[in-house]
Amino acid sequence: MASSAGCVIASSCRDVLEDRHWLTDTYILFATPYFLYDIYAMFVCYWHKLQVKGHEEAGRGGLSVRAAVPGFLRREILMVLHHVFMVAFCFPASLLWRQGKGDYFQGVLFLAELSTPSVCLGKVLIQYRKQQTLLHRANGVLMLLSFFCCRVLLFPYLYYAYSRYASIPLHRALLAAPWQCNLGAALLWPLQLYWFCLICRGALRQLRPRPNADEASADQTGRR
Repeated sequence: MASSAGCVIASSCRDVLEDRHWLTDTYILFATPYFLYDIYAMFVCYWHKLQVKGHEEAGRGGLSVRAAVPGFLRREILMVLHHVFMVAFCFPASLLWRQGKGDYFQGVLFLAELSTPSVCLGKVLIQYRKQQTLLHRANGVLMLLSFFCCRVLLFPYLYYAYSRYASIPLHRALLAAPWQCNLGAALLWPLQLYWFCLICRGALRQLRPRPNADEASADQTGRR
């Protein structure tokens, strides 16, 4: 839905700074609560896993919500910080501080969600132990490409588009952009790079040849 809104907004704005589209502010108001809900949903899933699998951490805390929170934060701290930042900083920056300018850039930012379906499908396939299937490998390629194009290249492209609009060199666009934009990019882009590195590491792990059952059995016998 976010990527569809982004396509509509970005394609409708000829002037990347001054043109406006009604969907921009409307979708920001609609989508912002999602980040809070997603934190809640992630915690509920984590807590449910503790209850079902009987982890040590759950046993010590008696499966209480308060006992599960520290473990959840240790595991999902980057995602939680990302979502909190989106609500606490990006929401007012997008709706209030930009003063109606840059709907095109806001639409391009929505396009980052084009990578989300392949990321979610990859997690589902791993959960159901389908890592060795053709679907998982094809989705891995799609995830690498979509994440790189829609998230890693996203922020450099925003500065490039602004430099072309203002007819200034790319390096000067960093100084000319509003401080809110620079702060958001400085905090969000490293997260995208980190997650992309994790995706690449997972892809390399899948490419490594794995010993078959006979080889593994022979290796264990030889060690004995």
